[in-house]
Amino acid sequence: MKNIDSAFRYIRGFTLLVIVGCIIICCYTLYKSFTTVTLMQDRVYILANGKALEAYSSERKDNVPVEARDHVKSFHRYFFTLDPDDKVIKANITKALYLADDSAKHVYDDLKENGYYSGIISGNISQTITIDSIQIGVDDYPYRFKCFAKQKIIRSTSIVNRSLITEGNLRNVSRSDNNSHGFLIERWVTLENKDLSVENRK
Repeated sequence: MKNIDSAFRYIRGFTLLVIVGCIIICCYTLYKSFTTVTLMQDRVYILANGKALEAYSSERKDNVPVEARDHVKSFHRYFFTLDPDDKVIKANITKALYLADDSAKHVYDDLKENGYYSGIISGNISQTITIDSIQIGVDDYPYRFKCFAKQKIIRSTSIVNRSLITEGNLRNVSRSDNNSHGFLIERWVTLENKDLSVENRK
């Protein structure tokens, strides 16, 4: 009887120990699972050229200067990169006008009315732009920007290098396929657009 009683206590203690151990393991597993899921929600994997790249999510305010500079750069690249092809001009201008308000549309309308784009096509002129720097003021909203760039106008007889300085405001809007940064350029004006040099082509 004593052996049976001691064996029963031993089995009961062992069983309780196993149950407590299982509960601890389950709790630890659940904790680690929730922790892992939380960490994975902050990670995004992007497939580029067959390689998986890890991206991290962050708050919008952390990336405002970077996204704002890229938005301004994209707008100027689309608006000022022109080739003697009506379809190319229309495609680039259309992309640019999605990124700005009617201040850019007025500039486009004035240039079109003055025959600027038809002159590019008839004269077989190409125009490119190189962005030197973009200053973004994020202390006040709407954000103020100033863009410093160089234009190269390639004609059949010469290459003209021009200085371009523009400024405007950036307002937050909804992101879309046509406006991935979620900004809209407002009150866009050209402060300077003058010739720097002219190279004759042989």
